[in-house]
Amino acid sequence: MISVKFFAMLKNLTKAEAKQYNIEGTITLEELKGMLKKDFPALEGVFASRSVFISVNQEFADKNTVIKDGDEIGLLPPFSGG
Repeated sequence: MISVKFFAMLKNLTKAEAKQYNIEGTITLEELKGMLKKDFPALEGVFASRSVFISVNQEFADKNTVIKDGDEIGLLPPFSGG
């Protein structure tokens, strides 16, 4: 099982704090995005505009990141500050 956590405005957009998925083997980041868009259609625009950061086990992910059972995924909107 993987756990996807939503932060800041993404929590409001999805109306959820987290979502769990049972996966077998591994999945790609693109496959995860497809699952999320299916369950949370409001994320379609967020992913299309690339205005979200994705972390896997508290490390920023890229298109080559592989997700496996037990991973924790975080979806974070862009942030700024000083």
